[in-house]
Amino acid sequence: MTKNILLVLLASTAVVTAQIKPSKSEAKFELGSGLLFSFNDDAYQFRIGGMVQPYMGMENIEGSDADFYLNSRRSYFNLGGKMKEENVSFFIQLDFSLSDPLLDAWIGFHPTEKMNIYVGQKQSIANNREMQIMETHLQYPGRSLLSTAFSNTGRELGLYVDYYLGGEAFGIKPQIAITSGDGRNSFGTDSRDIDQGGFKYAARLDVYPLGQFASGNEESIADFAHEESLKMVLGGAASFNDGASGARGEGHNLFNLYNSTGGFQQPDYRQVYGDALMKYKGFSFLGEYVVATSTNLDGTFRSETASDALLATEISEYLALGSAFNVQAGYLSRRGYGFDARYFGLSPEFDLNAASIIKRQTGWSLGLTKHLKGNAAKVQLAYTSFANENLPSSSFAEILFQVMF
Repeated sequence: MTKNILLVLLASTAVVTAQIKPSKSEAKFELGSGLLFSFNDDAYQFRIGGMVQPYMGMENIEGSDADFYLNSRRSYFNLGGKMKEENVSFFIQLDFSLSDPLLDAWIGFHPTEKMNIYVGQKQSIANNREMQIMETHLQYPGRSLLSTAFSNTGRELGLYVDYYLGGEAFGIKPQIAITSGDGRNSFGTDSRDIDQGGFKYAARLDVYPLGQFASGNEESIADFAHEESLKMVLGGAASFNDGASGARGEGHNLFNLYNSTGGFQQPDYRQVYGDALMKYKGFSFLGEYVVATSTNLDGTFRSETASDALLATEISEYLALGSAFNVQAGYLSRRGYGFDARYFGLSPEFDLNAASIIKRQTGWSLGLTKHLKGNAAKVQLAYTSFANENLPSSSFAEILFQVMF
């Protein structure tokens, strides 16, 4: 009898043990995706990754000897993770090619599949389409002249909210943001280094008239997914920086202007963008346009003594004011060869002020890229020519290697 009871208990224990399935945890590494740790049947994920871009360049200005460059254009290290049950994610990224390396540091909350809320420092929605693309996925070694003339890194500290409305055939994605208005790392060097301006308010609306791109294909300008049907996104963004203290609205106390009593009076800075991105069977097209203006200039002086009033045209010496366009097209073959061309131009708001930050300029670029294992590794060649009616013409030849780990 005792023996039978013991056998029953052992059998019951075996059945219960078999019904309790241990949670699965694993670690794996893949070039381009980093080292991924997953726990509790993939409910929690943690990733370590990075990227290096060894780079060589040659700049040739008419009438001068050529200058050569050899460095690491970007050296990224990043950490990211997701908690699926809690609908929370985070991301931290540093660029050790910079003296102040912090680029991204945010926490995201995702209350629904279509809504995202982010707090921290990340790529701002206030800029053009190319500035929404991570540096690992650019079609050229550097960003376009439109991007560099009106943005720095494109990162800002603040609150971001986006929501996707629609389905597979049509959708819109409204986004809003409230940021510090000082770009990245905006706290200053110490407690005495405080911002003299207010917040920056931004909104963006993206329209998908033919539905969304294939999963992950919106992370780049090139058509990595070879969309089977034409896909496009039409976007517009506007921002208002209440008291800017940097040329592109991303700086911290880089200049100061004053009112009649000697107090600080920073100008307001406004940007409006329009852009369109289209992809079809490896072909891609991007068009972008920006207009930047300033206000709150009445009663502004260069010095605390209020002895030198700021003329309306002189504000262009402090802020990047004017307009710009960028159009580019490319083709990415299934074997990973990319062929790209772009044409761009800048126009200052005040042509007669030779000291304006934005100067009238046009140019074009040609690019050739070989992608390996998706975008995990690549080699990029690019040639850019600049023309300016008041300055010597110049050109830039570049070669960049990228490895993502």
